[in-house]
Amino acid sequence: SLSGCYSIGNYKLGKDQDEYSKTLMDTNKRQTLLNIVRLRYADTLGFLDTTQLISGYQLQRSAFLGVASDTFPIRPNGGIAAQLQESPTFTFQPISGDSYAQSFLHPLSPANLLPLAMGGLPIDVLMQISVQSINMMSNNRAFSKNAGDIDDNVDIHSEDFFEVIHNLRVLQAAGLLGIQLQQVPEVSGKSPAVNRVFLSILPTSDPRLAEVVTKTRRALNFSKTDKNMEVVYGVGKPRPGEIRLLTRSMLSVFGQFAYQIHVPTMEVASGSTIRYAGPPGHEDDNNLMKVYVGQQKPDDCFVSVFYDNYYYWIAKGDFPSKVSFTITQMLFELSRTTKSPSAIVTIPVN
Repeated sequence: SLSGCYSIGNYKLGKDQDEYSKTLMDTNKRQTLLNIVRLRYADTLGFLDTTQLISGYQLQRSAFLGVASDTFPIRPNGGIAAQLQESPTFTFQPISGDSYAQSFLHPLSPANLLPLAMGGLPIDVLMQISVQSINMMSNNRAFSKNAGDIDDNVDIHSEDFFEVIHNLRVLQAAGLLGIQLQQVPEVSGKSPAVNRVFLSILPTSDPRLAEVVTKTRRALNFSKTDKNMEVVYGVGKPRPGEIRLLTRSMLSVFGQFAYQIHVPTMEVASGSTIRYAGPPGHEDDNNLMKVYVGQQKPDDCFVSVFYDNYYYWIAKGDFPSKVSFTITQMLFELSRTTKSPSAIVTIPVN
């Protein structure tokens, strides 16, 4: 009857791999959303990485058979027993020090950012999340600019920004947008290895797409002879042959989403946070991710967290919000560093 226990290792390996993988992904999703919500309340960001997981099993089996000599007639007696002991150990590493600065404060590199569009991610959503400006065109949203600001009357060409990324998405879908990554090897004692990224827009015979190609090339300062343009980090008017991309840090990315959350009126009245700063009637313009809030735990959601007596969640049926949230998680993984840990927390579970 115990013969089935001999396959316990193979069975648990497949099951544990699936279950632990799902749990780790769900945990990362909750940590990301929780940090976005914490920023809404001017709270401190914090992440705890699961760096190691050791799952150990011990199977004990025993059996005995004998006879009872103090009874008549003599009758045999016996028994079997089995015990399965599970003892997983989890190791966590808080993100702090240089790792914290690298993960949250350093701007994303264009050479790491744009190749994501090569894999099929929508370039308009990607840029709206992670780019502050393209050349002289600013991705300045309503909630980050209010009446009375110093630059309140300055034309920052934000409409041009959204038109450009929309056209880039059209060209991407049509297969007319090219992104090339060039690796420059390290020169010993002179310069480290660097990655350069180039953007190209292919011609087309389709008259509708040809108009989009012309408008996009003009907006990005392509000359008639330019086949591609190097995308570099920076702000302001670019040099010939360059597109300047002012990318955001993960702190800025999280903050963009955080200030879009419509918190309960009681939270604003108590001073725990401030009101959404968008213009009346236009609070949801250009919002990429909708986070709902309530005092009842949602039954069916993509991800949810509990903070300050309220539940915050992203709806399972809100596909655009899920795409934006998933891209944000990918960007955070790109910003991570492999620096030595400053502290490790190991928790054995018996």
